[in-house]
Amino acid sequence: MATDAPPPSKEERPLPSAEEFSEVQQSAEFAELRRSFRSFAFPLTIAFVAWYLLYVLLSNYAGGFMGTKLFGNINVALVFGLAQFVTTFLIAWWYSRYAAAKLDPKAEAIKSRMEGGA
Repeated sequence: MATDAPPPSKEERPLPSAEEFSEVQQSAEFAELRRSFRSFAFPLTIAFVAWYLLYVLLSNYAGGFMGTKLFGNINVALVFGLAQFVTTFLIAWWYSRYAAAKLDPKAEAIKSRMEGGA
């Protein structure tokens, strides 16, 4: 398996101290990383939980609607249930792209600085 990463260094680097971790945690750069993550993850989590609860509530209290046949033996409940899986995979794919583009570069910059690479 080929990678673009350089081979690991034979030289041992000291691990960052607790004070260095605390300093980075208080930095504006780390705060920006957390803000970027939260501004993406929290709204999507709330939206998905609301979508899931809507499905559960409709299944419990709107049986007539959920039992409505769309075509053949396919009803609204089945379509909504399958849409739960589709939205789960779409959110995971979207997060993966977002993390690779926005979060990973920021995290890598912090990590390299912590490890003494910058």
